[in-house]
Amino acid sequence: MVLLGACAGWSLITAAAHDGRPEGMLLAVLAVAAGYAAGRVSGTLLPVAAPCAGAAAGLALAVTLPGLSPGPWYAAPLGHAGATAALLALATGAACCAAWATAVPGLRLGLRVLACAVVAAGAVLGSAAGCAASLGVLLCSLVAGAARSRGVWLAAPAVAAGLVAGTVWAVAADALPGGLAGALGGRFTAHRTGLWRDALWLAGRNGGLGVGPGRFGEPGPQAPRTLLSEGKPHSALLQQAAEQGLVGVFLLAAVFCWVLYALWRIPRSTPIAVTAGAALTALAALASVSNALSFTTVTAGAGLLAGWATARPWAGGAPEP
Repeated sequence: MVLLGACAGWSLITAAAHDGRPEGMLLAVLAVAAGYAAGRVSGTLLPVAAPCAGAAAGLALAVTLPGLSPGPWYAAPLGHAGATAALLALATGAACCAAWATAVPGLRLGLRVLACAVVAAGAVLGSAAGCAASLGVLLCSLVAGAARSRGVWLAAPAVAAGLVAGTVWAVAADALPGGLAGALGGRFTAHRTGLWRDALWLAGRNGGLGVGPGRFGEPGPQAPRTLLSEGKPHSALLQQAAEQGLVGVFLLAAVFCWVLYALWRIPRSTPIAVTAGAALTALAALASVSNALSFTTVTAGAGLLAGWATARPWAGGAPEP
């Protein structure tokens, strides 16, 4: 709550300094907090049914609302929309957490079939990133059954998310070696990398407070606006750097690290902690290369999954074995 309050407070400070619009950031913080609280409560009372219902709801939203992004659709490498891919990854994580939370073999099998259906839905919807992210979460969940030390298994997602974020930053700064830059250049469109460079340009000249929340897409002399944009650079990391400075980047990273720390400390089984960590890491990676966190369904879903994974199922006053 302290970190989320700091995120909200810093967005208000930077908005006041540059006449920005902090409503989007405040809504995202509210969605995460509300989702986390609802996840903790429902996960305590219904440790299997709540994440199962959440997985079904996430799959239904991804199928019935394939055009979650109001802006232009992007083909490579994010399928139809980063938000759709993020929903699929979170739905897979919720289904796998519910599977590990039940002791009934038939129900566990059914929940894993649901997770497989989410992976297949990503392929049917044409979301390559959603299919790959969901498959990765499913495989991590299956392998997590043999995990012994959850610290190592949760440290790996943090490193992976850091590598993705660092790669995006390096692409925007043209700091990659020639061979690697050429390989990644074919994976991201010139439109997207141009938006990243615009965001990094702004961040380099406004590293303290940024240009203000919601002001990235404003026309003006701050940066060249030769690219069509709906006001988002399609990278949560670079958007924070451009609009809220380095402090905003630090707060965003701190919230993600705290979630992994909370998963490390929970008394629940290691497979549940590892599965939730894998799903949230997939979300972090997608958010680094898309505008997935700009949608309330995604931020609320992330809070719900974190709440379900860290909830302590009610056992009539006795601690969970």
